[in-house]
Amino acid sequence: MTKSPRLAILEGLFVTFLWSSSYVLVKIGLIDITPFFFATVRYIVAFSILFLLNAYREGWKLKLDRHLLIYYVAAGLTGFTLAQGLQFVGLSLLPAVSVTFLLSFTPLFVIFIETIFLKTKISKMQIFGILLTLVGAYVYFPIQFSSNETMGIIIVLLSGLAWATYMVLTRAFRQKNEVSSVSFTTLTMGIGCLGLMILTLVFEGFQPIEFGNWLIIFWLSLVNTAFAFILWNHVLKILKAYELSILQNTMLLQIAFLAFVFLGEEITTRMIFGMALVLIGVTIVQLKYLG
Repeated sequence: MTKSPRLAILEGLFVTFLWSSSYVLVKIGLIDITPFFFATVRYIVAFSILFLLNAYREGWKLKLDRHLLIYYVAAGLTGFTLAQGLQFVGLSLLPAVSVTFLLSFTPLFVIFIETIFLKTKISKMQIFGILLTLVGAYVYFPIQFSSNETMGIIIVLLSGLAWATYMVLTRAFRQKNEVSSVSFTTLTMGIGCLGLMILTLVFEGFQPIEFGNWLIIFWLSLVNTAFAFILWNHVLKILKAYELSILQNTMLLQIAFLAFVFLGEEITTRMIFGMALVLIGVTIVQLKYLG
């Protein structure tokens, strides 16, 4: 795989397109499958694919010392159990466009996490960008929410916080340790699957899956999960977490278009204006890092 920043950006954008299409497929699958169970099956299948690939290519020659294991567990629980599990729940409560709108705040979480751990200061321009994103959120959403919408908003924001944590942990780990993208993704996904299985057993239980939904699950697992996460973690070794989070913001526009075309979700002028304010605000927050 390339080490060129420009090609890495293209790889990252390709992954965002795959993940954008996932929202449409997940919304279709959620008609018949409960969210935690859906996420569990998807990531178990993806983990199985990665396990076989890793065993074939590398023979599991890893040094699982205590320090590395802490990273694996933290990344697995945040990146898969919490970020992906809660995202499925959020998609069962909110339109795909609203979910991706809320997840566009993830770069702000990344900035805050890196500021806390790296002891960097937030500039006045960044504060302005943060305020602009909050205005965008106010413009996007109606003044009153139903109980399901309120719960969905909280759950999706927690998913974004977990994903931001995963991105920072992954970059810190990959910079210091010579572990391949396949191995790291496989181990963290396996740990995340265990967490998802526990959530499924506690809240939903197992259910039968129809053939059409199995096709969706296999596509999501092989292409949009196994392949996409390997590529994403490879790019994280080249680009900074906040640089990739900017690429993820393009998903807001991609998913809005795909949801409009394939799911018939409404996109109003008010929503477009709110999206624009958030995209501008989030970009302003990260401008200081782009030089």
